[in-house]
Amino acid sequence: MIEQYVRDLQDLDGTQVAAVGGKGAQLGGLSRIEGIRVPGGFCVTTDAFRRIMAEAPSIDDRLDQLSRLNPDDREAIRTLSAQIRRTIEGIAIPGDLAAAVTRALARFGEHAAYAVRSSATAEDLPTASFAGQQDTYLNVVGPTAILRHISRCWASLFTERAVTYRRRNGIDHRAVHMAVVVQQMVFPHAAGILFTADPVTGDRKAATVDAGFGLGESLVSGLVNPDVFTVRHGEVVAKAIGAKQRALHALPDGGTQEVAVDAQRQEQPALTDAQVVRLVQLGRRIEAHFGRPQDIEWCLADDGFQIVQSRPITTLYPIPEAGDQENHVYVSVGHGQMMTDPMKPLGLSMWQLTAMVPMHEAGGRLFVDVTRRLASPASRAGLLDVLGRGDPLVRDALETVLDRDDFVPSLPDAGPGGPPAGGAPAPVETDPALVTELIERSQASIAALERDIRTKTGPALFDFLLEAFAEHKRVLGDPLSLQAIMAGMEATWWLNDKLWEWLGEKNAADTLTLSAPDNVTSEMGLALLDVADVIRPHPEVVAFLQGVEDEGFLDELAKLAGGTEARDAIEAYLDRYGMRCVGEIDITRPRWRERPTTLVPVILDNVRNFEPGAAERRFAQGRQRAQRKEQDVLSRLRALPDGDRKADEAKRMVDRVRTFIGYREYPKYGIVSRYFLYKQALMKEAERLVQADVLPDKEDIFYLTFQELHDVVRSKEVDERLIEQRKEAFRSYHALTPPRVLTSDGEALTGAYRRDDVPAGALVGLPVSAGTVEGRARVILDMAEADLEAGDILVTPFTDPSWSPLFVGIAGLVTEVGGLMTHGAVIAREYGLPAVVGVEQATRLIRDGQRIRVHGTDGYIEILS
Repeated sequence: MIEQYVRDLQDLDGTQVAAVGGKGAQLGGLSRIEGIRVPGGFCVTTDAFRRIMAEAPSIDDRLDQLSRLNPDDREAIRTLSAQIRRTIEGIAIPGDLAAAVTRALARFGEHAAYAVRSSATAEDLPTASFAGQQDTYLNVVGPTAILRHISRCWASLFTERAVTYRRRNGIDHRAVHMAVVVQQMVFPHAAGILFTADPVTGDRKAATVDAGFGLGESLVSGLVNPDVFTVRHGEVVAKAIGAKQRALHALPDGGTQEVAVDAQRQEQPALTDAQVVRLVQLGRRIEAHFGRPQDIEWCLADDGFQIVQSRPITTLYPIPEAGDQENHVYVSVGHGQMMTDPMKPLGLSMWQLTAMVPMHEAGGRLFVDVTRRLASPASRAGLLDVLGRGDPLVRDALETVLDRDDFVPSLPDAGPGGPPAGGAPAPVETDPALVTELIERSQASIAALERDIRTKTGPALFDFLLEAFAEHKRVLGDPLSLQAIMAGMEATWWLNDKLWEWLGEKNAADTLTLSAPDNVTSEMGLALLDVADVIRPHPEVVAFLQGVEDEGFLDELAKLAGGTEARDAIEAYLDRYGMRCVGEIDITRPRWRERPTTLVPVILDNVRNFEPGAAERRFAQGRQRAQRKEQDVLSRLRALPDGDRKADEAKRMVDRVRTFIGYREYPKYGIVSRYFLYKQALMKEAERLVQADVLPDKEDIFYLTFQELHDVVRSKEVDERLIEQRKEAFRSYHALTPPRVLTSDGEALTGAYRRDDVPAGALVGLPVSAGTVEGRARVILDMAEADLEAGDILVTPFTDPSWSPLFVGIAGLVTEVGGLMTHGAVIAREYGLPAVVGVEQATRLIRDGQRIRVHGTDGYIEILS
């Protein structure tokens, strides 16, 4: 049965991954592309592998043991995987299977030389490359040796690195099967790797070629420094010729040998420029066939280029669809909203429907197209100023793009770019009653939504929601609200700029805004201290909370001494703040009201780390510090030339910032309050769909857009395959790091601070809350797993408002994402915590438990131990 166990490469394509693995399917696809030469050969199918595995029942028990091991237990994985490999290699290949391989070899030359290559069913896929996880053997000669190496390839599914990779990617060992590609050997002059997009910058218009002498394995294994060529628009635009001192050559009787390269040849290029350009043309043809950028292994023999492998480049950030061929520049929404995790389709579409500007999706994140505003000099200056004050890295990334004269077109100022970005609304009076009025307006609108949405179901609910989204945007775009937000921000900037100019005082507004009124996010953190005060006197309640795992724990509390008061305090907190959660801009994320256990570790930390009455004391102390700072600044200003005028201006701005800066947090609170009402209504629809057997799980609606969900509710039909594809895509998006700025060429730009005023070895960021603090770093990726002691410094990728209950118990803050006016920065200033944000890779460069010093005034972190 040759067709069951052996298939010719020419007969394969991308639909046959289950039978021939990722590499086999890709090679089959490659061999069908006109003008692309692939060495001939065949594939031993996964049926053969399954048959071999069935010959050793003991493997099953070992796979069970393997799946239970901790991925970090390297020693146990090494031991167990070695046992599995020895078992597989020891199984005699059944006669009919061996005969099928031998017959296939006869078609190509039984005693010719072959490459024997692993091809697992979970490699070379669009979402997981598994590059280098299994084994390849070169220059294998004779049927006996080829069969032995096929066994080795089967066994290589269980190398330590392959097992660990699968565990880390959540892939079941039993779900992956191994096919083996047997290909005629090519003996090349030169070989290497072609990336059809720049793998570092993501630029899809640039291709890079790595080239060396002899077999390509010398490059893959890191044996030599290759020549590196960059090709753009059909010409070599950059090249670096490596000193290629070693090469890998085939031996006449099989196997390979490392040899020294002749001294005169070492620094000669392995390819001419013309050959490089020709190779990239072939790469573009392959890329067009597979529909995405490719990582291609090639060799150059006497009669031209042959392609021995092509896999998708899985690390590239996807590009938003623009629907045209123009250049576009996109700015990340997630960096401004402090939520750079991927969002599910329902979350993306709901944010798009309620946002004030058009947003484009890529890689499960949202981006705003700023090309038109960059193109007009007048709007460009305003945009760069506003974005630069918030996050200097975004400004630097945009300026990097603008420095390339040809990328962003230049439009006249009166062009269709719309009004200048950041054009400030007209100023308002410094009147606290304005803030009160705005909050009351928002509360009335939310109360009306809560009242009216209750009666809506089915298609009528979706019609109602579209009207609700219009009201949502009306409230968000209220000119008075925008004036109040800008008033607080502009007063902050004025104070920092002028007090630095007049007094040499850095970031003075950080202290002047301590305990500002009407800040709903900082109140949320302090209110959880009050909850801890209710719980602290009741040891039975504290002990019970330490063991809580079930979301129904609030009902159990009433059975304990003091439990009713504890439950009522938590319930009251959830009534006011239960719509919040980590990543709250994604409507699909579980809210605190839905998952109250999230708050339990923070409540217990507050019980342990604070004395009764801490919330009131903290707020009063902040207010006193702000008042002392104000008096100090004003008296110093009056001593200057023209001091009375300067002091009067500063006093006006201090009053203004304290009136309006707290309101900066309120619109987000209003958005999230509405989101929870939308979500509750949609989840009831999902429950009805489950009851009607339209959906197996109510949370499947998270993988549909709002419009798709509307269609499902109306038609009572759903495409289950689409939902599964969306789930798989969402899982893959977690591996992607979204850039601050992205171009339509695919170039991902993170920006740089370009500072030379920090100590060597320090980590640079944006100073957002003044002061210096030294303490233990707690690197926390999930708020629910926080275990903080007084004096700890929180180090985390990003903090949205839901993290503010943690802020009351820490001494400082470091985040990878953030700007001067993002939520983490605002709350850090409210609580007087030294804070540095926008520190690239902080959670990797700082280890949990290290002592660090945070310079919140100057914007850097020193690692002390």
